[in-house]
Amino acid sequence: MGYIDVAGVGHVLPDGRELFADVSFRVGEGAKVALVGPNGAGKTTLLRMIAADLPVRTGAIARSGGLGVMRQFIGMIGDETTLHDLALSLADPALRAAGERLTGTERALQQAERRGKYSTAAGRAQLGYADALAAWGEAGGYDAEVLFDTVATIVLDLSWEDCRDRPVRTLSGGQQKRFALELLLRGADEVLLLDEPDNFLDVPGKRWLERRLRESTKSVLYVSHDRELLAQSSERVVTVEGGSAWIHPGSFAGWHAARVARHARLDEQRRRWDEEHQKLRELMLMYKQKAAYNSDMASRYQSAQTRLRKFEEAGQPPVPPKDQDIRMRLRGGRTGKRAVVCEQLELDGLTYPFDLELWYGDRLAVLGANGTGKSHFLRLLARGGSDPDPANEPVDAGGALMPVAHDGVARLGARVRPGHFSQTHDRPELMTKTLVDVLWRGDEHRAGMDRHAAMAALSRYELAGQGDQLFGSLSGGQQARFLVLLLELSGATLLLLDEPTDNLDLASAEALEAGLAAFEGTVVAVTHDRWFTRSFDRFLLFAGDGEVKETVEPVWDVG
Repeated sequence: MGYIDVAGVGHVLPDGRELFADVSFRVGEGAKVALVGPNGAGKTTLLRMIAADLPVRTGAIARSGGLGVMRQFIGMIGDETTLHDLALSLADPALRAAGERLTGTERALQQAERRGKYSTAAGRAQLGYADALAAWGEAGGYDAEVLFDTVATIVLDLSWEDCRDRPVRTLSGGQQKRFALELLLRGADEVLLLDEPDNFLDVPGKRWLERRLRESTKSVLYVSHDRELLAQSSERVVTVEGGSAWIHPGSFAGWHAARVARHARLDEQRRRWDEEHQKLRELMLMYKQKAAYNSDMASRYQSAQTRLRKFEEAGQPPVPPKDQDIRMRLRGGRTGKRAVVCEQLELDGLTYPFDLELWYGDRLAVLGANGTGKSHFLRLLARGGSDPDPANEPVDAGGALMPVAHDGVARLGARVRPGHFSQTHDRPELMTKTLVDVLWRGDEHRAGMDRHAAMAALSRYELAGQGDQLFGSLSGGQQARFLVLLLELSGATLLLLDEPTDNLDLASAEALEAGLAAFEGTVVAVTHDRWFTRSFDRFLLFAGDGEVKETVEPVWDVG
């Protein structure tokens, strides 16, 4: 069995700012510990330090047992990453090295044989391949292949031989997560670090994850913002906020009440400290005044000074972290009465023909299992529909999205300008730019703004501190908030949101819900967030059998 011990750990950002300090907690054998906190508080950084991806310069981290790590964005490993590459990236270092060596010798052998089957180079390549194959077996590679085959069958209904060279990008986000989670939960590692494991999973997938976490004997530390998953699976909660961390010894079901009580306790401690500090200071000043004309008071004055100094040196009690104040001002604008019209729309290989009519102001939640075509539907609308009209030009990078093969008609109404939020935050043109630079320069859809105005806008999204950071260096939640800000500034009248709450902390998700309620336009959102869905008034179900139909209330369990 494995465990994690974190003792007095701190981290300073490259610009010199302290991200957190004095973080201490333990993940005991078989424990399921949730790591929560605001976006950008340092949760992913802490996971990376535990995984030894980042150095620990303050404090210490001790670990026992094999470590399996699932990072936040699986599909971002690389455009041509295969399932075989992904499986190896989740394996232990020895197996990973043996697998990479075997892959390299396979390529070398193929190249040598193309040049000449009986050449000296081909002979050397054959020997190298034989050695790599033996090393693969000694590292446990054949047992790993059995696991890879089992997981491929469960997730994709394919044998490992048939899908090992398939690019990861051809899988839906949910399939990617399920594939990685099955490998880790069925693997030999005793300790797992999971960063947003529920992102991209549909509701049946989230329920599966809740059950598997409860049943697993592994020690698991995981980051999530899904309140229901946290309540169903966590045994303890470590909260990173306010530059440090605190521990709630129970499940997430009691976390909110514990946080309120903790803040009240900190407020009371700080009030008492201030009162005692004022008393000691007044006492010291009184003796100072008396000592000026009475030498017998000098010793008492010195004693009072000493007491005050020691009291101040002991330090003030921490103040409760300031609650987030995120204000999303999604504006929109009037459009024609009919915002979206679909007539006998059929997504190739995914759905049967269906009709849909959305009116100005509708709030449509698009539901269904992973891989049923929901994101394809959003992408088709984001490109302007089946026969894009220049009047419906996307307000962002929607026009650059991959085309969607389809039959039938998807048409946008008058003055409908689509704005698209991507589930994977795939905006490569932003990755190497700072937030202020993106806002300052503007684009063909957004006017530029000076630094003062840019910082004011970022402040409303609690991103002012990240204004000079590169977009690619932000946490997933910070990226999501910035992408919503770009939609706010773009003039979109039709918001197409693909899993917008996946990476948002609770306060940010609530701010998004409030922003959408005030938005003057039409909203279509693909979501598996059971809480977020309650804010919508129409529901479109993509069923696993290819049928697409409206339902009067959310439906989660249709395959």
